[in-house]
Amino acid sequence: MNVKTNNMNRIKFTSKTTLTITEQDCKPIKYKGYEVGSLLPSFGHIFHEDKEGVSKWFNHKGLTYIAQ
Repeated sequence: MNVKTNNMNRIKFTSKTTLTITEQDCKPIKYKGYEVGSLLPSFGHIFHEDKEGVSKWFNHKGLTYIAQ
């Protein structure tokens, strides 16, 4: 018996700069899109001034999306 599972993520655009990704059996994660000139100061840093930086992101259609 061959059982095939489909582990696709569901992406829902809530506005031009925000989206939500829902993985199977997980809570949805909200992302906000930033243009290159308006990225957060902690972008690209793993640890910065006693704060955790942004080390995970993805790009889509000219925006850089960071989890909120």
